[in-house]
Amino acid sequence: MIYPQNPLIIQSNSTILLEVNNPLFVEARNAVCSFAHLEKSPEYMHTYSITPLSLWNAAALGVTSGEVVQRLKKFSKYPIPRNVIDDIDELMGRFGKLVLENDSGGLVLRCIDSDMLLHLIKHPGLRHLIGDPVDACRVRVAPEHRGLIKQVLIGIGYPAHDRAGYIDGAPHPIEIRRQLPDGRPFIIRAYQLQAAENFLGNPDAPGGSGVVVLPCGAGKTIVGLYAMSLLKRRTLILVTNVTAVHQWRRELLDKTLLADGEIGEYSGEEKSIRPVTIATYQILTYRRKKSESFLHYGIFNRENWGLIIYDEVHLLPAPVFKFTAELQARRRLGLTATLIREDGHEKDVFTLIGPKKFDVPWKDLERQGWIASARCVEIRVDLPPAEKMRYLSLPPRHQIRLAYENPDKVGVVRELLRRHCADQVLVIGQYLSQLARFAAEFNVPVITGATPNSKRDELYDAFRAGAVTTLILSKVGNFAVDLPDANVAIQISGSFGSRQEEAQRLGRILRPKPSGEKAVFYSVVTRESKELDFAMNRQLFLTEQGYSYEIQYRER
Repeated sequence: MIYPQNPLIIQSNSTILLEVNNPLFVEARNAVCSFAHLEKSPEYMHTYSITPLSLWNAAALGVTSGEVVQRLKKFSKYPIPRNVIDDIDELMGRFGKLVLENDSGGLVLRCIDSDMLLHLIKHPGLRHLIGDPVDACRVRVAPEHRGLIKQVLIGIGYPAHDRAGYIDGAPHPIEIRRQLPDGRPFIIRAYQLQAAENFLGNPDAPGGSGVVVLPCGAGKTIVGLYAMSLLKRRTLILVTNVTAVHQWRRELLDKTLLADGEIGEYSGEEKSIRPVTIATYQILTYRRKKSESFLHYGIFNRENWGLIIYDEVHLLPAPVFKFTAELQARRRLGLTATLIREDGHEKDVFTLIGPKKFDVPWKDLERQGWIASARCVEIRVDLPPAEKMRYLSLPPRHQIRLAYENPDKVGVVRELLRRHCADQVLVIGQYLSQLARFAAEFNVPVITGATPNSKRDELYDAFRAGAVTTLILSKVGNFAVDLPDANVAIQISGSFGSRQEEAQRLGRILRPKPSGEKAVFYSVVTRESKELDFAMNRQLFLTEQGYSYEIQYRER
């Protein structure tokens, strides 16, 4: 039977076409985004793909294959191809067939199918990780192989459901304040409570490892603090940079009863371990030479941690996955605005940190007033005529650089700064020479990776106080910068087609504003260039969240 009023077309290759101008567009998009990934978003038809990982993340949240098929049927224009239904049943049915658990003799891998287990343990990637059989459906596993086995199994296409439990870790009292130091009451929002509780689980659905996905500005740090207060254990918090270390420290002192002496910093600037220790990814992955060992790896096992928090888990460096593979007996909480990783390590996040435990559409939080509403505008600019001709003769890499550093972008930004002279504006870009040129042109401060941390903190504080109203930021501004009054962002260049960077940059201006005004996110893009192709890919994740981009043209 055909339902012409419905907006979905499900194709036999497990892709979904979604009509944008259909009255049911929003409802259908919200129905499918929990188990499918947006791949393309042109004006009239969006394309989603159903992948094994998207289905396994849905299964980890308790969504069944029957519910997935039911949602597709509800919005499908045509009958769903039989092979798609079969693939959904097959892939989601794999989640839970293999279980890691403890019995009286230690860690075991259990399979509901004895024949399947018999063949799996012959796999060359598993043979050396598997111990003696316990019975027809169970084999012994050495605790140190727990993470490696999960990596091999997801590579084979059979994710293991890890229910082996965790070391409790050393106790330490951590209490959430009911009143902030400035006298205001502190109330954790309902979705933050639910996110932390979903992570920790319950007797029927044990938790303790997984990822919480929330928009920038929605209070992911609060989820971490609340989880810490529920566990009351020594905690290691891993963050992107020293600025993030200082922000986590401020939040801990502001919103918990921890004293300053209970919080340690482990970074390039300071190395102190306390009951709650905040360390940077950079220090953990530091080594003098590639052939040498990581000097600070011991921090993972130096203390009896009861919880490890991975902030901005989508940026987790590859070596930290190796460390994490050996830490599967510790509770692990990943915090991120998007599970997208441009390096293809999404499966490692799922396997070693844990599956998605909580997610909420950005637009839902916007409607509830927890994040600011935002308007996204792409301004397309021509290259100057002489540069346009030179562009055609350059190799691709140099074409990209020329397009990003288009000199005509300066005039566009000047006009935008004039328009938003009463606002708090962030200008964000990729290339240091470009940022320096803009800083000199507009006489505003610039923060890059080379800016000393003390100077960064000074400029951020001046921006928060309103003494500085415009900041130019390199990619250090993509994450872990708490600038609640920023309400305009102007993107002048970026990391190619990075979807997660686009989401992070919009997130810089999503803190709700007291006056309720709308935030504005501008992307200044060179027409007829590779940059425009990258821009279309960058926008995919935000389009999936319900944002649309206005297109404006700047004529010469």
